[in-house]
Amino acid sequence: MEMQVERSRDLAEGEEVAILDTSKPGKPLVRATPLTGPIVWDQDTLAPEDGKLHIDENCLAEIDAFVEDLRRNPLPTLLLTPADFPMPACRALMASARGILQHGVGFVVLDKVPVQRYSQEECRAIYWMLGQMVGRPVAQSFDAKMIYDVKDQGRAYSTSVRGDTTRKDQNFHTDNNYNLCPPHYVALFCLHPAMTGGINSIVSFYAVYNEMLRRHPIELVERLYRPYLANRQREHFPGDPMVLNRPLFTYDGEWLDCKLSRHQTLSGYHLAGETLDPLGLQALDALESIMAEPRWNREFFFERGQIQIVDNRRCGHRRTGFVDYPEPERKRHLLRLWLRDTGRRSYQG
Repeated sequence: MEMQVERSRDLAEGEEVAILDTSKPGKPLVRATPLTGPIVWDQDTLAPEDGKLHIDENCLAEIDAFVEDLRRNPLPTLLLTPADFPMPACRALMASARGILQHGVGFVVLDKVPVQRYSQEECRAIYWMLGQMVGRPVAQSFDAKMIYDVKDQGRAYSTSVRGDTTRKDQNFHTDNNYNLCPPHYVALFCLHPAMTGGINSIVSFYAVYNEMLRRHPIELVERLYRPYLANRQREHFPGDPMVLNRPLFTYDGEWLDCKLSRHQTLSGYHLAGETLDPLGLQALDALESIMAEPRWNREFFFERGQIQIVDNRRCGHRRTGFVDYPEPERKRHLLRLWLRDTGRRSYQG
């Protein structure tokens, strides 16, 4: 009943829902053996310091100097580039972060930027600079937001409302899984944590995939490689298809790439007026069931000034629901960057 209310709200009378089909013809390549490497982790194998990098005094001195330079020589944040500022310690730190993302556990927590020293706009500039040292920032919405404010806007979660604008809890997902070119890395910078809740978790899709292979028949795993619909949340040119058709898993012989959101998948079928096939639902449920087990989760509470970066192809992330402080200036507020070194910098990529 709830989804029908959402659909009537989101669709005009008689509006047709077209589907953008990005699936490739032929039988997909399926990984039938377990994946290996540092990215395959769970609570038993992940050390407390894995993925954690400390912003040392040398980096902080460079950040202070950068902010002082910016105060004396103002520029719009989006025009700032690391090539114009001597920050070798920060470059080395962010190179280490990229190495962990590519060849390590697939996530990084940087601890931390002393945000109390700077204005909010200065924090945005610092974050923009550090993010560029990992990858190329790209647009996060069709109207080309490059630095995205993640905070509750008092909206109800529906087929056309992003979860990051609500206080609602989220399932494990990958950002922009319903678009043509999702970001390679997703970064979040905590300006203010929630009063209660808002617990972040990260999961290794590689570890979960291995468990899928161990528990379930290969036919169920193979279904994840075949197309699923996804609601594009009207983040596209007016009149373009509202639903995307894409597999949840793709494998190129070396890398397994995941695009996942249970909410966007189910609402995609609803918008299209179609029903997810029983095997497709069973495969999605099996995947979600494993990820829901605490064993596979790295959980932490975002502290003010921390930056989290996640490989958006090999790791999923989620957030529990939260309650904000009553004071507007203390409400939960994260800044997000999407980083991708291929394709165009526009939202469609």
